Parts: sequence; structure tokens; C-alpha cells
Amino acid sequence: MDKIIKQNLSYAYQIIAKLGLDDHTYTHLSARPKGANYYYILPFGLRFSEVTADSLLKVSLDGEILEGGEESYNKTGYIIHSTIYKARPEINSIFHLHTIASVAVSAMKDGLLPISQWALHFYDDISYYDYNSLALDKDIYENDIMNALQDNKVMFFRNHGFITCGNTIEEAMFYCHHLEYACKTQVSCLSMQQEIIQPNHDICIKTKHDLLNFEKNLGERDWKAWLRYIEK
Repeated sequence: MDKIIKQNLSYAYQIIAKLGLDDHTYTHLSARPKGANYYYILPFGLRFSEVTADSLLKVSLDGEILEGGEESYNKTGYIIHSTIYKARPEINSIFHLHTIASVAVSAMKDGLLPISQWALHFYDDISYYDYNSLALDKDIYENDIMNALQDNKVMFFRNHGFITCGNTIEEAMFYCHHLEYACKTQVSCLSMQQEIIQPNHDICIKTKHDLLNFEKNLGERDWKAWLRYIEK
């Protein structure tokens, strides 16, 4: 199981790199075998395009590196990922990115608006965490992050970026893709300085239900297509 998780996580890094959603060495994706008390993450300093299954670090939920070098330790990354894994046993993958579009939306007072089908995947299910410099103080950030995230799987870090969480890597990637497109659409709409049409609440609720129940194993079909994309 660990071998499969590591390979799929390395594929996720490669996909994100090919889509141009990485930020040099400053963001991170992680995954763990179902319910494990450790997870895998990239060594600090690698670009996403450089990540392979063999280069991934194995880290305990207390931040101890079990496999890999101490010089690769990224304290901010481990606080975010460890905190969520410890509090949410159903979550087995976390993507943290800061793209231009998502940072722009994170800085908007109203956050993500329900103005596209991409955005409706997350209707009424997005958390927001106020910017508070780097996540370096474990005692403060553990409580604050979980108080903000609650039961959701998507959270904006104000003025910073976002995280998507999934029961699987495939699900986390699914949310990441749709969230990025939702952010790009919102930035584009607002730049046109026209009145924006929003579907009514009932339509938004129905659409979210339909989108998230359209297929079994959310994200699996798209994941297979992503793999074909990077194999080319």
C-alpha cells in the first residue's frame, strides 16, 4: 500500500507541475495510507517536477522524519498536514497551493462566489483562515486551523492560498482542479466590471449535490485521465 501511495503522490506532484500550479519550492502535497499515523511529503527545496516516489519523506504525525534527511524539514508544511491528519482520520491526502488566482480570491472579502459550475462544487462548504504570517507556532496553529476547517475539505488561507483535502489523492486532486478553475473564472468576471449573475440558493444546493454524486469514487475517472496526460 505504501508503495502505491508514494507512486500516486509523486504523480500528483508531476501533474500539478505540468499544469503550472506549483510555486517553485514553496508549496506541498501529502498523502498517507488509510488511517496511518504517518504521511509522505516532498523534501523542502525540490520543485514539484523533481519529485519521485523515492525522494518523498516519511513523516510521523508529530513531525518526526521517519525516512529522509533532517535538512529537508519544512516546519510550516508539517504543522499544516499533521494537524489535519490527526484531527480528521477520514482524510488521507492534502494539497496546499498558492496560485495567483486562488491568492486573489482568498484576499476578497466575500471569498469564492457561486458564479460558475466549478465554484458550485464547494457551495456553503468552504472555510477561511485569516492570515497570520508563517505557520511556525504549533500550539497556536493546531487549534486555529482546525477551528477554521471544521468538517470541510476546502479552506482558503486569506492572502496566501488554499488547501484541498480528500479521502484519497484522487479526491484531493479533483477538488484542486475545480477550485483553481473557479478562482480563475471569478477573477476574470470581476475584471470585466459587469453585473454578475448568481444562481439562486436552491439551484446551488442541487447542483452541488449532483456534481459530488455524479460518480462513484470521486476523482477516480479524472485521475486516470491525468495519468494519461503526464505519460505523454
